[in-house]
Amino acid sequence: MKLEPLQNFVVIKELEEKERSGIILPEDIDKERNQGEIVAEGGGCILPVGIGDKVLFRSYGFDKIELEGEKYLIGEEKNIIARLV
Repeated sequence: MKLEPLQNFVVIKELEEKERSGIILPEDIDKERNQGEIVAEGGGCILPVGIGDKVLFRSYGFDKIELEGEKYLIGEEKNIIARLV
């Protein structure tokens, strides 16, 4: 099954600890695991990020979903705050 978000929504797969970038974050943010990879995006997205990009996102504004045993987050692209390069 494939998940296709609508409008300006994105689907993010949280990064495992070993995949995370070297960005230093305050301890309380780091606990939220706010780094992930975009795996799908709706047609109304306008930010300069896309599928495969690793991003930093707000800890709120995303719903947790599970599809075929995999856990994802889905929410509006406005809650993405940075691309990890």
